[in-house]
Amino acid sequence: MKRTPKSQAPADAAVRRAVNPVICYPVDTLPEPNMDSYAAARKTMELTDGMIVPPRDARTFHVPAGNFFRIVSIDGPQVGDLNLWSAVDLSERFYSGKTRALHGTHLSTGDQMWSSFPYMRPMATITYDTLDWYGFDADGGGVHDVIGTRCDPYTNRLLSGQDYHYCCHSNLTRALALATGLPLHRAETHVHDVLNVFMCTGFTHGTHQYFMKASPVRPGDYLEFFAEIDLLGALSTCPGGDCSTEHSSDTATCHPLKIEIYRPDPKMLLRWAPPEPSAYSRSHGV
Repeated sequence: MKRTPKSQAPADAAVRRAVNPVICYPVDTLPEPNMDSYAAARKTMELTDGMIVPPRDARTFHVPAGNFFRIVSIDGPQVGDLNLWSAVDLSERFYSGKTRALHGTHLSTGDQMWSSFPYMRPMATITYDTLDWYGFDADGGGVHDVIGTRCDPYTNRLLSGQDYHYCCHSNLTRALALATGLPLHRAETHVHDVLNVFMCTGFTHGTHQYFMKASPVRPGDYLEFFAEIDLLGALSTCPGGDCSTEHSSDTATCHPLKIEIYRPDPKMLLRWAPPEPSAYSRSHGV
């Protein structure tokens, strides 16, 4: 948030501001997922597993490479915070910052969730989004953001002076500890910035602060992904519910979310293979 300036604007201030912006990471050469192939494969998929994530809690799930998974709204408007890891190596995890740099502040069909360095490869591809109609509203808000980090007990303590144990960060930590057998303090180090599924967010026009507003999600809506590698996922049902008022408390009305795992006909993916990790030499100039 910019405060009242103390410095006198130079004579050429308007000229400096008028410089044209440049896209930091042009994606013209970024390999595109074969969406036609995924569309054909999803027509053959069969439900193989599923689970309910209770309100103000989290659950982990496994998705084999080449399978699809959905996050589904079932009872009422509810936001979910999604973490992804390689199922065989927790150090390879979703990198929201680089995903944002490549695809923008909010994700939808055709965008990919990229993994952390040194792997830097697609972990999952979004193959269907029932909220893709929303776009960006008059406030600049969009759905499924990679700009918010996740609600957490540390920021809550800083701002409120109180402890709250059911923020998404804590929910994800408990779920990962339970799934892996890691002690809480070690599991916590693997929890990372999320994809805010169904959350409607943006930056205010005046102060450019991160805002949230009531999610447009309704029962039956879903966000669907194709697993590019073997995945361990964790989903937290945000204590903010639809994030129309506040989070990090028991005030908001919250609902469960459903996770569904689907297996397509393998013959539909004969030309697909899991992406390899980055080919960068890692010599770093030495």
